Amino acid sequence: MNTSQSVSSLYAMIGPAGAALIVLGLMAALLIVRNWIYLFLTARDFKKAAAAMALSPGSAESLLRRYANNPVVGIIADVFKTHGRHSDDLKAEVAYLFHVHFSRTQRDLSILRVIALISPMLGLLGTLLGLSGVFKTLAASASLNTSAILAAGIWEAILTTIMGLTLAIPALIAGYLFRLRLRGFHLTAIEYGYRFLDYKTASQNNGRPAGPARQADGRTKPDQTAKNEPGGDFSVKIQAAPGTTRAEAGAAGGNGSGRAAGA
Repeated sequence: MNTSQSVSSLYAMIGPAGAALIVLGLMAALLIVRNWIYLFLTARDFKKAAAAMALSPGSAESLLRRYANNPVVGIIADVFKTHGRHSDDLKAEVAYLFHVHFSRTQRDLSILRVIALISPMLGLLGTLLGLSGVFKTLAASASLNTSAILAAGIWEAILTTIMGLTLAIPALIAGYLFRLRLRGFHLTAIEYGYRFLDYKTASQNNGRPAGPARQADGRTKPDQTAKNEPGGDFSVKIQAAPGTTRAEAGAAGGNGSGRAAGA
């Protein structure tokens, strides 16, 4: 039996619904393998990037440029560059950027979900088509051995239902696991977005609060604000009149201070 005869006999057994299920099964397998590899590599590369960021947080911008091909790092880098220009809501920015950077993965998961939903229905359709063909054969057959014909026909008809369920269950499980991984990436992007915004703020402030003013010789310059405030330390200079002794001038200065205090 050559290949064409094998394909013909298989098609006669599963019908058009079974053939459609085979095509959908190949598509689902391709999507599962491709996205599993993509998400695995994304997680592995982000772990490397996170370890490098933890060792040298001061070089955040260079690390973001270095690992820019990673979609999670790309989200953090875009938040690092554009935060505050359009919105101050970091979670909303990450949600938008997440759809941008993981658009192909989310599209593949949507296709995988559609395959998982329609596969059982295609299997049921194939079963019903097979049963209709069996009963048509029984009606046209003059043989008395109807039980053998009915058993063989039902077995072939139920085969498409088995195919549909076999395709739908792994597709649903894979889609659920992939969505959990994407949710983890989303939360990670929000967390590291806050971290890098803190690094950015610290770098803009040089990482320390402004210290007291210093004179040219390096000594701390005294604070002059208290002398200008009510109740602060102040002094009154009294110029001695011509012919006044130092003692008289000192006494006058003391009286002036006392009057100033009394006032």
